[in-house]
Parts: sequence; C-alpha cells; structure tokens
Amino acid sequence: MATSSISGLASGLDTATLVDQFMQLEAAPQTRLKSKVTTETSLANLLQTLNTKTSVLASKAEALAKPTAWTPLTATSSNAAVSVTAGGGAGPATLSVTVTGVARSHQLGFAQAHALTDQVTGASTSVRLDRFDGSPVDLATDGTLSGLARAINDPAHATGLAASLVKVADGSYQLLVESTATGAAQDFTLTGSDGAALLGGATVRAGSDASIDLGAGIVVTSTTNTFTDVLPGVTLTLGAAAATGTTSSVALTRDTSKLATSVKDLVDTVNSLLADIDAQTSYNTATKTSGALAGDATVRSLRSALLDAVYPSDGTSLASLGIQVSRTGTLTFDQSAFTQAYAADPAGVAERFSTAGDGFAARVATVAKGASNSTTGTLTAAITGRRTGIERLQDGIEAWDTRLELRRTTLQRQFTALETALGQMSSQSSWLAGQISSLPSSSS
Repeated sequence: MATSSISGLASGLDTATLVDQFMQLEAAPQTRLKSKVTTETSLANLLQTLNTKTSVLASKAEALAKPTAWTPLTATSSNAAVSVTAGGGAGPATLSVTVTGVARSHQLGFAQAHALTDQVTGASTSVRLDRFDGSPVDLATDGTLSGLARAINDPAHATGLAASLVKVADGSYQLLVESTATGAAQDFTLTGSDGAALLGGATVRAGSDASIDLGAGIVVTSTTNTFTDVLPGVTLTLGAAAATGTTSSVALTRDTSKLATSVKDLVDTVNSLLADIDAQTSYNTATKTSGALAGDATVRSLRSALLDAVYPSDGTSLASLGIQVSRTGTLTFDQSAFTQAYAADPAGVAERFSTAGDGFAARVATVAKGASNSTTGTLTAAITGRRTGIERLQDGIEAWDTRLELRRTTLQRQFTALETALGQMSSQSSWLAGQISSLPSSSS
C-alpha cells in the first residue's frame, strides 16, 4: 500500500531521511542474513570445487586400479599390411608372421549378357540357391534379369549374397553374385529350379579362408582377415595390401614408461587436491587468518584419509615402489625406483596398486569416491547441507522484505500524522494570535 508523506512541511524536519535512517536500523537483521548467504554461498562453491577435483581423482584412481591397466603393451608390426592390437590378458611376445592366404568371398560371374527386362529363368520364374547345407532354397522372381537380382538382394530371403548387375554394353548387363561374408565355407551355386545352368553358367572365384604361418609348423586360419586371440588378447589383421608371401615381425613389449607416467599423474592429482585443501583450511601466520574451510571436519577428514591410503592394511610401505609421504604431508614419487621395482616383479607391483590386491590406487579410489559420490559422498552431503541452509536464509530474507515494507509504511504514516498535527497546531496558533491581536486594548 503506497503512503504519501509530507516531509518537514510543518516541522521543518527532513522526515524522509529520518525514515530511511530508521529503516537502516530496522533492516540490520536482514543485512546480517544477506551477509550470511554470501558467506555460505562462497563456502558451498569452495566445497563444490573440491568435490569436482575429488571426482576427477576418483576416476583416475579407479582406472589405474583395474588389473588391465597393469598390462600396458606397445604393439608394433614391421609391415603395415599386418596390423596388431593388444587387449586385456595380452603379455610381452614376438611373432614372425608369413601370410599364406587371404580371406575372400565366393563369387559367381554369369556368362550371358542381357537387357534388364529379358526373361532369363526359363520356363520357371524361380531359381535355386544351394549353400551345400542340405537344404537348397527356391527364390521366386518375375523371371527378368533385374527381378532375379532383386530376389537375391531381398532382405526377407536372407540369402547372405549380394547381386550386382554389371553394364558391359549399352542396354546389356551381366550378373555378378558374391557372398557377403568371406571364407571357404561361403560357397554356393545358383541354377534354374530344375537344376539347369543359369545364364549360360558361371565363372567361379572360390571363397577362401585367410591363413598365416607363425613358424615351427604352426599355421593359423580364419574365415576373415582378422585373427582374434592368436595369443591371449592379441589380434592380427591383414590389410588390403596383404598377399600370399607377405611377412611381418610383430612385437608386444611392456610400456613401463607409460605406466610410470600414469602413477605419477595419480600422485600429482592427489597432491593437487591436498594443496587445495590446505589453502582452504590452514592458518596464515602472516595475515593471522584461517582458511575459509578451516572448521570443516569433512574436508580435514578427506585429507587424512588420502594420506592414510598410502599405507596398506598390513602396515607395509610403498617406499620400495617410489611412493612416500613427505614431512609436509604430501606424496613424493620416485619414478626410477618404481621403474626398477616393476621391471623386477611386474605382477607383484601390479597387485600392490590394483583392486586385485586392495592396492594403493584402489584405496585412493575408495576414499575419493566416498567423498565425491553424487548421492552418498561426504562432500556432496556437506554441499547439500549448506545449500539447504542458504535456501532457508533466502526465505528469511524474503520474509524480512515484507516486514520492512510494512514498517516503512508505518513510519511514513506516523511522520505524516505528526506533520499534519503540527500543521493544525500552527494554524490554531496563528488563529489565536489573530484573535488576541484583535481584542480591544485596555485603557489606563
């Protein structure tokens, strides 16, 4: 409700300013609430930053805790026509590969050329597909050359074949049919429904399996040009340039430097998070001020838990693997010591880091996920608690807006009433003065 005021009309006082000054006093509790919201918002944002970095740490630690992370191999081939990939379970190895055959599809190139609309199936409009599996299939067509190709390519027939009409002259086409898969077992024939030759018979390019010779009398075959698990986790693939007689030296070697870099990255990420926690919780002797999160037990607990993760439950140390806690409460990493330890006992070192042995990376992942989990994390809960508190404070601020508006209205009314009363009194005083002055003066 708007309320007019007559500022100083009768009293000469600046009542509008007086109302503003009174309102500043009245608004003091709301101002404190607003200041509290600013502080809590800043703290919630600091916690969110720490939570994000903790989540990143959890992801890195979880990745390094996987046993498969501890078989890092560099796979190389001396010939680009033979590629090699190493997956889970692969180990160091060398192979001498000689290509003795490549995988091909089975093809039939029919002899006679016809127009697309020519009738080519004889008296019957169907053709017989025999895949030599004991159950030949008759494919219904409209009898034309184009209809025959459509019937072979129809997905509903699931022939496993691809038919192409090759233009050999104007208005003249020859039929080429090919198995969609490679391998010797993809052979087939196409004849008339009575078994008679179709389109003058066909020239055959037989399907074939791929084969490689690894030496010592070991020959590996595959229906495709990919050889899966030639060794555990090792896949060889013959490229388009591969041909019979192609040779390649394949090597799978441990990439220790890559693994050491991953461990160093994890240690650096832990230290970065510890530094952020220290910046927000430590006491600055120069400025005599404490960090914004100095009193936050959740953050301090996270710091302690990260350092405790260095020590296995059996009380042993990771010093022999190059990881130690420094006097300043951070981690140090000796890459040379780690490399030597891993070279001496790859499996043992892997166990002391991975989930297989409740290793260091696994323990760090547990701590980091326990803090940053989106629903149950301790940091997440602290952030949620502060944001809930901020919402309550903002509700209080809004309530004060209404209360202060009513208070201002009341003060304006009171001062308006005062000015009105003073104005009336001034008028009465002037009237009385006039009356008195008009009285006859007494004679002596």
